[in-house]
Amino acid sequence: MGLGGENGITGHQVDAGSESEDGGSGVGFSGPLSGPPGTRKARFKDEQTYVEITLDVRDDSVAIQDIRGQDQEAAMLARALERQSPSTGITSKLRQVSQELRRMASFSRSRPASIDRTKSGAARALKGLQFVTKNVGSGGWPEVERRFDKLAVDGVLLRTRFGQCVGMVGSEEFALEVYDALARRRGIMAAMLTKEELQEFWEQLSDESFDARLQTFFDMVDKDADGRITEVEVKEIISLSASANKLSKIQERADEYTALIMEELDPNHLGYVELFNLEMLLLHPANHSTKLTPYSSNLSQLLSQKLVATKDYNPLRRCCRGFSYFMEDNWKRVWVIALWLAICAGLFTWKFIQYRQRAVYHVMGYCVTTAKGAAETLKFNMAIILLPVCRNTVTWLRSRTKLGLIVPFNDNLNFHKVIAAGIAIGIGLHAGAHLTCDFPRLLHATDAEYEPMKIFFGDQRPPNYWWFVKGIEGWTGVVMVVLMAVAYVLALPWFRRNRLKPTNPLRRLTGFNAFWYSHHLFVIVFALFVVHGQCLYLTKQWYKKTTWMYLVIPVMLYLCERLLRALRSGYRTVRVQKVAVYPGNVLALQMSKPHGFKYRSGQYIFVNCAAVSPFQWHPFSITSAPGDDYLSMHIRTKGDWTSRLRNIFSEVCRPPKTGQSGLLRADLMAEESNPKFPKLRIDGPYGAPAQDYRNYDVLLLIGLGIGATPLISILKDVLNNIKQNGVVAGDLEGGNKPKKAFMTQRAYFYWVTREEGSFEWFRGVMNEVAEKDKDGVIELHNHCTSVYEEGDARSALIVMLQALHHAKNGVDIVSGTRVKTHFARPNWRNVFKHVAINHQKQRVGVFYCGQQTLVAELRRLAQDFSHKTNTKFDFHKENF
Repeated sequence: MGLGGENGITGHQVDAGSESEDGGSGVGFSGPLSGPPGTRKARFKDEQTYVEITLDVRDDSVAIQDIRGQDQEAAMLARALERQSPSTGITSKLRQVSQELRRMASFSRSRPASIDRTKSGAARALKGLQFVTKNVGSGGWPEVERRFDKLAVDGVLLRTRFGQCVGMVGSEEFALEVYDALARRRGIMAAMLTKEELQEFWEQLSDESFDARLQTFFDMVDKDADGRITEVEVKEIISLSASANKLSKIQERADEYTALIMEELDPNHLGYVELFNLEMLLLHPANHSTKLTPYSSNLSQLLSQKLVATKDYNPLRRCCRGFSYFMEDNWKRVWVIALWLAICAGLFTWKFIQYRQRAVYHVMGYCVTTAKGAAETLKFNMAIILLPVCRNTVTWLRSRTKLGLIVPFNDNLNFHKVIAAGIAIGIGLHAGAHLTCDFPRLLHATDAEYEPMKIFFGDQRPPNYWWFVKGIEGWTGVVMVVLMAVAYVLALPWFRRNRLKPTNPLRRLTGFNAFWYSHHLFVIVFALFVVHGQCLYLTKQWYKKTTWMYLVIPVMLYLCERLLRALRSGYRTVRVQKVAVYPGNVLALQMSKPHGFKYRSGQYIFVNCAAVSPFQWHPFSITSAPGDDYLSMHIRTKGDWTSRLRNIFSEVCRPPKTGQSGLLRADLMAEESNPKFPKLRIDGPYGAPAQDYRNYDVLLLIGLGIGATPLISILKDVLNNIKQNGVVAGDLEGGNKPKKAFMTQRAYFYWVTREEGSFEWFRGVMNEVAEKDKDGVIELHNHCTSVYEEGDARSALIVMLQALHHAKNGVDIVSGTRVKTHFARPNWRNVFKHVAINHQKQRVGVFYCGQQTLVAELRRLAQDFSHKTNTKFDFHKENF
């Protein structure tokens, strides 16, 4: 290409099409620059593409005067050419024009007829390639501009701060690639941006057109800007996307997945992929791994309208409706708490009136009536606080009787805490009234006032305040208060779950061990409580000393419970058969099933390992189904006990063989190995909220992380009943008598986890359900929250790769199962809506197990859909 003119640049020969000698479509340059002084014209052509650009060239500066045959890309090319620094030669600028036109040619080349460019296809693709999402730049340019003003140095934004400025926090490497792609398009070589340049970047990122988003993504992959994506570039973007989404296993298999994409998009083995190939992949119809029941869009819209919150301006009607909803959802709890409060109030009033009529009232006044009323409630509460923790009794009552219809057995531990709060209030009233009022008034009473008190305190008046404290009544009370205070404090979530900061000196005194041992101080407390109740100042007759009467039955019941647990665990030493250590610090144990051991899915057992601690017992959900010939559980290592248990079993494990999951494994049943596992003892089973799943036609099972353990057992039980009974409900036996043993007709399982390695925990169960559930009774949904939501450009390639791999091999690339993984957290409102539409006029049991974070939202949605639709949702939760 010859360059000449009054600017002094002559004699350079550049072939604009020489950069495409590999057989691809090059862009040819036609003729020398011509025109009047200061003006030059150049023509570029590529098959059917023809562009004529008129340039104003003066002193090494270039301005665009006219472009003919241009399209949207040519306008961007013109801006890029104008932005070149004065130091850049005209030859290099025109070389860039040639390069960019080649890219335009690739973009405008006719597309295969199979590509769906309809509105629906484009809409689907738009959802799969968004650089601006609700988490990235949701505030628009004003928010980005504010960040620029904060992050800029001397009026420019450094390349390394680009991701932080546009909102791509947590994926800085991906943001740098976006920066480089946008900079290449504009010929920006510097590693910094002005505000005007950043705004141009932002306008392209926020462009809602499909072609613009596709071009931006293509530019990210096409690092040498030749209009083609080679196999090396595909591998690089796969590794980048996997890194941004914390998917290490995809990074490890980048070569395999690169070959898969090239096989799909480069069937002619040209060694590269062009833009229209990528477009075809994006516009490919979505495949769903789950069997979704179709429903009318009109019905969906109607339901959405019902669920829209409407403002009721009548406060009385609003309060009445709220109270009605509250009572409908909590009537079991309400009547139990109301009965408890009524008993406490009755006992307090009875003692209050009794002492109001005694002579001691004239000396101590209302202080003694308050202290004695509180003491009576203390006796009652100290007795019943043992009942909610009699696990065998509670399990038997909820499983073998109909009391569960009116008694909220699922709230047994919550009721235990409520009673503990009642005891704390009683102690405050009783001890406070005695120490601050009764004793001082007695010490300062006149001789005449003290005369009736001689039968209680002796002829000699107590000499000082210390006389009351050092007596049996005094020191037993003080010691009880101290021990209770220790147990109360260490039972608080901040101490029990070790939530204190590492720098806090009290952290060493916290954790489950501290909670467990301090709670066993109740043995001393109850002994002192009986002594305290026998040595009373104002009561001398034995039959009026009623403390032991309140305690005898609950204490005997609790002692029988502990004796039963000791005897039962003594002969229930299980034999560990298989061990697996999984990513995420999870230990999976498969054990022999003791003879006669019966349980329900959703229940849990206590486990003791003498090699870790001979005294400690810890509860874990059972993950095997009742029909299995073994017991299994999955243990997440969080505290000292579970960490030591994992380390002990890890010592006898080996790395897994090919095809096996987990980090370490050991199998006692295998012939080639004979590991020596530590002995385990179990106690149980015990009831849990999830065991009531058989009472519902439809199940909505939601597990958060390791909280999926009891729900996996339920899934396996549902699957076993499917295999045994065909249709799990509605069968008729003999005559017209319907089966009542198993009601579940449909189950929805949502498992939300942060790490891709977590899916290894239950890979076998997932594959078994996908394979054997021919009628689609169970609908599985796995969600990995480390991956950006579907639609985010950072996960776009992962979504494409997932669809290709699942269509070809039937295996998900994230979970390694046949169940396709969704990305980011579910939209729980849409989940409830989906279930409500598919199961009208039915009762749905919602069972959640996991951290407390989701409880409020799921409970509110269950109430909302129950009140505004004809589907009844019963919410049950279990927190770890």
